Amino acid sequence: MSKLKHIIGIDPGKGGGIGRMIMVDRPIWSAYNCPNTIDEMVELIKIFKRFDEYPICYLESVHAFPTDGRSSAFKFGENFGIWKGILSSFEIETILVTPQAWQKGLELPKNKQERKNRLKEIATKESGLKATLKTADAICIAIYGMNNV
Repeated sequence: MSKLKHIIGIDPGKGGGIGRMIMVDRPIWSAYNCPNTIDEMVELIKIFKRFDEYPICYLESVHAFPTDGRSSAFKFGENFGIWKGILSSFEIETILVTPQAWQKGLELPKNKQERKNRLKEIATKESGLKATLKTADAICIAIYGMNNV
């Protein structure tokens, strides 16, 4: 097992992102918008694996909502499956985590826009990065992972 603590958090939604924390002497954070192509997704994971052979990934386990259109629900599930396949092919330990699990204890507002803004605040404060709507959930998922390794 690696001496580094290397946590990846992935929000697999179309507008999602990747949050990454590497603990050396202190946490070093990075965040990325979800790549547009499978090849770009693979390249990002290759970079992560070159840095540390044994990262742990927390992948948000998501499902479509009845209010989602068919094409958006399909794309959502497709991205989730692609991430699972890429992570498995690189033999990265992957832990599926529901939104309810990683959001527990964050005392988030019920209103969606207020909740998204609060997640951006939390992600920015904890990581030192300027979290965006695309990266905030992923950073928070990585924070959850860091606290649960």
